[in-house]
Amino acid sequence: MIIKKSADEIATMRRAGHIVAKTLELIEKKIKPGVLTEQLDAAAEEFIRESGARPAFKGYKGFPASICASLNEVVVHGIPGKRRLQEGDIISIDVGAEVDGYYADAAATFPVGEISAEAQRLMDVTKSSLEDGIAKCVEGNYLYDVSHAIQTRAEAAGYSVVREFVGHGIGRAMHEEPQIPNFGSPGKGPRLQAGMVFAIEPMVNIGGYKVEILQDDWTVVTADRTLSAHFEHTVAITGAEPVLLTVL
Repeated sequence: MIIKKSADEIATMRRAGHIVAKTLELIEKKIKPGVLTEQLDAAAEEFIRESGARPAFKGYKGFPASICASLNEVVVHGIPGKRRLQEGDIISIDVGAEVDGYYADAAATFPVGEISAEAQRLMDVTKSSLEDGIAKCVEGNYLYDVSHAIQTRAEAAGYSVVREFVGHGIGRAMHEEPQIPNFGSPGKGPRLQAGMVFAIEPMVNIGGYKVEILQDDWTVVTADRTLSAHFEHTVAITGAEPVLLTVL
């Protein structure tokens, strides 16, 4: 069942989303060659807690960190650690925060120094696919209108969308119904209604859509080890335009 949120609940989620957005802004400024991914995680956790929120990911099903830091061929759920960023890398940072029992979640992929034109194009297309999906988050549309818009943009560029991991509803739990694939046929799925809140998150690969989970049971990589990018926003459905909760 899709749980609709009241205006007060959405306002609380917006508070959490503002902290998420500020955290991503902070981390972006720290991304440079030589930095350890665990340093990014420590900075994020300190900022989230100082802002009066709780890092939503830390301890979630045993996840050991406050952010996901996913480099190059890592699609999602990369665990921060001793790996140093190198010139030419791309890194997806996924952040969640909880305020007064409500969650918000967002992600962005950033360049490390100068990157290849191919990597930049992947990031641009993935971000555009998120924007296309968000544009369909309007009352009266169907859920898979969102999915189809994401898929269309990514595949038109010659890329593939990951199928094993998807977006989701969000609110009093980090993951609520419905699951939101980044592929699908328009006009399918439940009708969108005001008060629904979704985490829309395309994961787009330069190569094939298949992925593997590494032995740590968290890190998801492209099966063909090609580059992947990930962008995400928490979005509230209204009677008019979609409202982004994870922006400044």
